[in-house]
Amino acid sequence: MAAVVGEHAPEHGSSFDDHHGGAAGQAASRGQRQVRTALLQWAFNTQCRPDAPEDVAAVLGWIRRQSPVMDVWEDPEAVDDVLWALYHRLDDTVAAASSGMRHRRVLNVVMQEAVRRNVLPANPLPKGLGGLPQVTRRVDPRRLVNAVQAAGLLEWVGRQVRMGRCYRAFFATLYYAGLRPEEAIALRVREAVLPEQGWGEVRVCAARPEVGSRWTDGGEVHESRCLKGRPEGEARVVPLHPELVAILRELVGDYGLGRGELLFAGERGGPLAGSVYRRVWGKAREAVLSESEFRSSTGRRVADLRDTCLTVWLNSGVPPAQVAEWGGTSVAMLFAAYAQCVSGQARELLPTYRGCAGAAVCGDGARQPGVCVF
Repeated sequence: MAAVVGEHAPEHGSSFDDHHGGAAGQAASRGQRQVRTALLQWAFNTQCRPDAPEDVAAVLGWIRRQSPVMDVWEDPEAVDDVLWALYHRLDDTVAAASSGMRHRRVLNVVMQEAVRRNVLPANPLPKGLGGLPQVTRRVDPRRLVNAVQAAGLLEWVGRQVRMGRCYRAFFATLYYAGLRPEEAIALRVREAVLPEQGWGEVRVCAARPEVGSRWTDGGEVHESRCLKGRPEGEARVVPLHPELVAILRELVGDYGLGRGELLFAGERGGPLAGSVYRRVWGKAREAVLSESEFRSSTGRRVADLRDTCLTVWLNSGVPPAQVAEWGGTSVAMLFAAYAQCVSGQARELLPTYRGCAGAAVCGDGARQPGVCVF
């Protein structure tokens, strides 16, 4: 990797093989940007690669000449250098542990494919994760919004923003039903049961994450996928709070939505754009929250609304297995992520606890020291 983005990386219009740079620092920075752009936007995209312009094709040719052959993976020091790069940024600071682990998984898939194609005799990456940064999956309780904050944010979005009712309903679906943003974007009217009163339900069948128009077969920004962690065609049913039912009924009626239409559509009829709804949410936080709350992590991400919903379900006593089913996750992941957010149950649990300072009585009447009895 150092050979690719090192100080001799080319600038635009230079002779790539003989380039040595004038102002070394600036030239190296520009060369690194050129290399990264050529790789990320052209080389790694099989659809765009054949249409690369001449300057990009020249950069890719330079990269090809500078890149070592696959035999380099037999050198342990080279492997260590690559692993180090996976967990560091370009300025040599340590990257987020989750980013490093994601890069490691991708590289491992590549190595396994190389072994399958007999390019490498064995996977050169060391087994195990000893000494690597630990990835935390826990949800930070400080990111959750309380009921007063959520009500204020939803009301502001509904009143102050163009297409405010649509965005309010979108955010409310995340807050009340615990859907992921990409799942809510994919919902169609026919998948929601919205009675005049009481609870409703929605059948979540698909997700439409944003991947960029350059990375989809049809040139669309969103890509249709099955639900996370579930096989193709499988769905889950999620209850809809009466307040959310009222909001969605109002949205369907005011916009005159048909059964086959998207429940949350953008101004041009397609799915809501992530950049737009994130900007709307940021403006709502700035307008509604206090200065200290706005500067804090409270509700900073749109996905924090989903985390708030799952936390409320758990704290309300809904069985974890049911919460996992509604939330589209596993019980193990639920416990790992939301254990720090569960609170308020001690008042009900403590009266059932009879202490462990004494001794427990066994079935034969004998006393067994040091065992807690509930």
